[in-house]
Amino acid sequence: MKSIILIGYMGAGKTTVGRHLAQKLGRTFYDLDWYIETRYRKPIHQIFSESGESGFREIEREMLHEAAAFEDIVLSCGGGTPCYFDNIDFMNEVGHTVYLKCSPETLAAHLKMGRSIRPLIQGKTPEELDAFIRESLKQRSPFYEKARIIIDVPYLGAKERVENIAAVIAGKIAQDKD
Repeated sequence: MKSIILIGYMGAGKTTVGRHLAQKLGRTFYDLDWYIETRYRKPIHQIFSESGESGFREIEREMLHEAAAFEDIVLSCGGGTPCYFDNIDFMNEVGHTVYLKCSPETLAAHLKMGRSIRPLIQGKTPEELDAFIRESLKQRSPFYEKARIIIDVPYLGAKERVENIAAVIAGKIAQDKD
């Protein structure tokens, strides 16, 4: 079976939804950033600082190709992953790509409730966060929109909403078998 590859902006719920989707479908869940950290035995921010963004993106591409070779998985990618090299075309070729599409307001709400500290947004005021998200989405949306399946994601504050999104994705994957 083809892998299911979740893409979207940071805070869209790729990891949260991905875990539920994998459990629902009896697949193994992988988060690409965690996979990179495990393989390189370093946190992403350290790889970034040692290798620069271009070096990190090369590593990310290599690890994407490696992880995508696994069978029957749900793979959550970093927000920038589809935007570099031919990554989105590769993902579309090897898997069912799913774009978790959120409004800037929903992304800001998710990022505010997130447990992990995200260096790109650390210390931003609500106004700065909103402007940052809107500008980033403008740049990244053309890549995200190439996904085979696009799911509009509301605020995911309740477990039932996460489970509902996972169920919608599972239904669309069942229809999209190729």
